Amino acid sequence: METRSAGIRQAAVSCLLLAMMMAVFFALAGRIDIPRAWVFFAATFLYLSASTAAIYRYNPELLAMRLTIRREGSKAWDEILMRAINLTAMLVVPAVAGLDVGRYRWSQLGVLHAGLGLLLFVVSSVLIVWAMVENPFFEATVRIQADRGHYVVSTGPYGFVRHPGYLSGILWTSSIPLIIGSLYAYIPVALYSAMMILRTHLEDKTLHVELAGYADYAKRVRYRLLPGVW
Repeated sequence: METRSAGIRQAAVSCLLLAMMMAVFFALAGRIDIPRAWVFFAATFLYLSASTAAIYRYNPELLAMRLTIRREGSKAWDEILMRAINLTAMLVVPAVAGLDVGRYRWSQLGVLHAGLGLLLFVVSSVLIVWAMVENPFFEATVRIQADRGHYVVSTGPYGFVRHPGYLSGILWTSSIPLIIGSLYAYIPVALYSAMMILRTHLEDKTLHVELAGYADYAKRVRYRLLPGVW
């Protein structure tokens, strides 16, 4: 019963976040007749529904854990950084995209860009769901989860990159300007990516120091965020 309740609450939170993104985008755009925006929001709804169902099926405890942002042991720097990252993705990116393609039409990326964006969207969606299914410790903020027997996860996507969830976030936000058609939306996407890289660095440093076995894992899996680069 508790797991089902967490699934329902997670679905409600996801719908609320999506509604917020849509409200910001269309309010700033000043119009709703933007087909590519509707494609993006429809794809996001499908992703949120499928990801909630997959996690409910394969890692149900994680649903309840992720609903609580502040937990004992959460790093203060991450609580601040995580909120800034989420606000950028949920509010700033759609705001700039709405102003661009809807109200002022500063730029217009072609349909081929939308196809590339949808490909990035699918890859990022599969990657983060895979990571959350594999990793029972995929909480909202960085902390050493001693209360849950925290150990190093090295299976699934963690076998080739140490922070696949953060890589997925960068790919997902990078898909938004391409799908909607807004070159200027890459300004907040660049800010989001920079904060995500910083978060990756800080979390990786924390895990090296505080999580048993992580240093050995880092020797086997060399790359933090992007295979072959860093």
